[in-house]
Amino acid sequence: MTTVSYFGLALLTLGAILGTYFWRGMGVLFASRVNSAGAVFQWVTFVSYAMLGGLIARMVVLPIGPLEETSLLIRSLAFAIGVTVFLLLGRRVLPAVLIGVGSFIAMIFFSGALLSS
Repeated sequence: MTTVSYFGLALLTLGAILGTYFWRGMGVLFASRVNSAGAVFQWVTFVSYAMLGGLIARMVVLPIGPLEETSLLIRSLAFAIGVTVFLLLGRRVLPAVLIGVGSFIAMIFFSGALLSS
């Protein structure tokens, strides 16, 4: 059996806490100096949206894992339903995601139910 140094664990925990709160504190200090309407901030926003769009497109077109076993038609329809709900409900994300995922599950269920009968 190994002996656990409680002092070492406490020191490690304290170091992690201090490291985390140091950078949070630095963020608070510099947050007032950041211009959220500036060009750099807008560029970071655009890049993050582009990466998110790319990841979603990859999930729909080139999925991995269990999603790979579903048809492209079902994935595309569920995506289109989610985007349509998002736009119709005034850009509300939660209902769009819930309805998009729900429609995907329903299409998978009914396509499997039709194939098995």
